[in-house]
Amino acid sequence: MVARKGQSLFFIINSLNGGGAERVISNLCNYFSSHHFDVSIICLNQTNPAYFLAPEIKVYTLVDVKRKSSFLFRIWYSLVTFFKLFTLLVRHRPKMVISFMASANLWAGITCNLLAVPYIVSERITPDVTVNKFNILLRWLSFHIYNKAKVIVVPSKGMIPCFRKNKSFRKLKNFEVINNPINQFKSSVARGVHKRKFILAVGRLDDQKGFDLLITAFKGVKQEDIDLLISGEGDERKKLEDQIKELNLEHRVKLIGFKANLQDYYKQAQLFVLSSRNEGYPNVLVEAMSLGCACVATDCDFGPSDIIEHEMNGLLVKVNSPTDLTEAMNRALEDSALKSRIANNAKLINNTNSAENTSAKWEKLVLQNL
Repeated sequence: MVARKGQSLFFIINSLNGGGAERVISNLCNYFSSHHFDVSIICLNQTNPAYFLAPEIKVYTLVDVKRKSSFLFRIWYSLVTFFKLFTLLVRHRPKMVISFMASANLWAGITCNLLAVPYIVSERITPDVTVNKFNILLRWLSFHIYNKAKVIVVPSKGMIPCFRKNKSFRKLKNFEVINNPINQFKSSVARGVHKRKFILAVGRLDDQKGFDLLITAFKGVKQEDIDLLISGEGDERKKLEDQIKELNLEHRVKLIGFKANLQDYYKQAQLFVLSSRNEGYPNVLVEAMSLGCACVATDCDFGPSDIIEHEMNGLLVKVNSPTDLTEAMNRALEDSALKSRIANNAKLINNTNSAENTSAKWEKLVLQNL
């Protein structure tokens, strides 16, 4: 089947604010738009797109107010979300809907089943922090929605047995693994982004990313002429700032916020460190490796062990262990031969995870199921 103008695709996600899933879906939308699909994005919540979207891509927001925790607000939110999503799909009748993340997957499944619109769902992080934590009713609903999806796309093969360890999901057979693509950055600049040598970490400032563990680990780094830069924003900023002060690291650990020119930081970093407690398939690790940055990553569920072969193209360490993180950072910084080897081998990921290869897999999947 050949794509042609008029084949409309709707993507559904919580928001388009900065993050790995948001970057993947933005790049996918750009790809499909450039391949003559009519592409729209539906965001469940307030959104301020963090990544470039082609001008012809339409973006809809269902609930454009800040979410609250009250019971009445949740009832109102659910009714508005359902009504607006249902109305949009009735009006536009897309050929297919593709949703990212658990809550968007549920809303997509409910409305698409009512309207007989084919849909693909994608989980982006370990099910242990999403569907496997649902109550009995939501697990039942999730199974039926995921089972009726054309495909369940996951970025890491390890996520499939994690789904199936939950009794509710053992009968699911419609999985497809598509790794995340490498983000296409602009050329890096020659000028320095920081006045001292630095170790880099990137991600949302939340508990999942384990930046509290990394800050604790960094206290034990032997080289005192190196800083730790953490790029990202999130609810944990104040907690991390307090931890930095408590450890007397204000002069060496910097929370630098969201950076549009991450390629410059990756290229100039002495090391990139992924300290996550869990992942789905860490985009930032792939990005750092693609630009030849030596990487240290926790062997968390899921993704790092799919990406890194220990001591060949990176270093894997035990999850939730600041001591092991410290040891790995010191080892990489002190052993120039090891650092050079893992940095050079890391760049080979450009062959396996190119944006062209990954996007083509998505296109093939969509065309097979239209």
